[in-house]
Amino acid sequence: MQIRSIPTKRPALTGVMSALLVVLAAGYWQHSHAEDASAQSTASRPMASGGHGLPDIAGIAAALTPTVVNISVSGTHKVSTGAEGAADDPSGSPESDEMRDFLHRFQQRFGGLPPELHMPMRGEGSGVIVRADGVILTNAHVVNDADEVVVKLNDRREFRAKVLGSDKLTDIAVLKIDADHLPVAALAPTQSLRAGEWVVAIGSPFGFESTVTAGVVSATKRSLPGNGLVSFIQTDAAINPGNSGGPLINLRGEVVGINSQIYSRSGGFQGLSFAIPIDIAQHVEQQIISTGKVSHARLGVGIQEVDQTLADAFKLDKPAGALIESVDAGGAAERAGIEIGDVVLAVNGKAIGMSGDLPALVGLAQPGDALAIDVWRHGTRTTLHALLDSVKVHDNPTEPAASPAAGGRFGLAMRPLQPDERRASGVVGGLLIEAVSGPAAHAGVQPGDLLLAIGSERVASIAQATAAASHSGKTAAILVQRGGMTLYLALRLG
Repeated sequence: MQIRSIPTKRPALTGVMSALLVVLAAGYWQHSHAEDASAQSTASRPMASGGHGLPDIAGIAAALTPTVVNISVSGTHKVSTGAEGAADDPSGSPESDEMRDFLHRFQQRFGGLPPELHMPMRGEGSGVIVRADGVILTNAHVVNDADEVVVKLNDRREFRAKVLGSDKLTDIAVLKIDADHLPVAALAPTQSLRAGEWVVAIGSPFGFESTVTAGVVSATKRSLPGNGLVSFIQTDAAINPGNSGGPLINLRGEVVGINSQIYSRSGGFQGLSFAIPIDIAQHVEQQIISTGKVSHARLGVGIQEVDQTLADAFKLDKPAGALIESVDAGGAAERAGIEIGDVVLAVNGKAIGMSGDLPALVGLAQPGDALAIDVWRHGTRTTLHALLDSVKVHDNPTEPAASPAAGGRFGLAMRPLQPDERRASGVVGGLLIEAVSGPAAHAGVQPGDLLLAIGSERVASIAQATAAASHSGKTAAILVQRGGMTLYLALRLG
């Protein structure tokens, strides 16, 4: 399965390529970019039960649907026609691959296509009104590449919208229409949101306006691959193409999130939908309205969850915190003294219960902000102070320098890296694992992994690995590099 932005745009062809038009008319090319929906109303009030102890979904829908808008966009979409090219679509959707393959076959048969085409594109999404003077929140991917954005209100009025700003890193965009005295959605911080709470989504899936779906919060503070700035709300409320940008609403009639992504094999709803917390969306909105641009703070670390075995290995009282698995060279974390193997327990006095808590807190900070970071290192709690950097869109964090090791007790056969292997891997130290057995095999260690550290002790030689392994009790945490990724694995030794 893949996590993807819900498709919302579909290319439209012109008479320049009549052969393409015939194929498209036959339904060969259909591209939808999925958009999520949810709505909210001016008065935030508890919604009464609809009887029999069930939530009053009808009351929520009646109150909030006037604040949900349908968004139609048109523009151009860059499509590569080469054999190795692909549609310039960050979602990597199956429709993009289909279009690329079709264009390649068309070129082989008829020839004459340029290396890339700028195809007309149309799409639909959803949004929510957050200010009575016409300010609307939606997803950035809804309005990307749009030359014209049209907003249709629930009362059927239509307005040309101006995109005040768009932030691809959080997938939030802010629109403005020339209208006033509009119904406004009430917003609620998501700190108190709990798994199991009922939520409602309102939007325009597949163009069906004002569609209401309901479900529960499946999880909070969910980290997704490739997105380190947003800690998502997961829900099983049905979200489909056209819902993107719409609100996720609690039973008090308050917007708690902006629907953004789905986790699916088919490209449609399969019970796993993700919304951007409204706190993040407001943070972006405030910056765009006040400065016209968005800046994000960066700590410069890679993290992973602490399970019970890792907690035992690091001698923590309970499995909590964010385990540091990589530190960017020269970044804010390295300057503060944060090291691989540290476990972040609190930031500015706020406890880090799960690893997703850390990016959520950093994401609400500003570049230049100072953070007091409590870390667990060698069985001792220490407070470090970090001055946050600014995220740049083209930042490519460097690979971590080094960390795990082992020995016969761990079930590892390893050797030092050869000079050419060291250059290829990009690590300063570490040992190449050639065979695994026993605890290492059970923990998921694989031949070909690079052992960089045991616990927080880096190893570059067999002697260092042996010494570090001798300090382990019934559990040990080892840091390995596999491909371009580093992760801690917990070994049970006793």
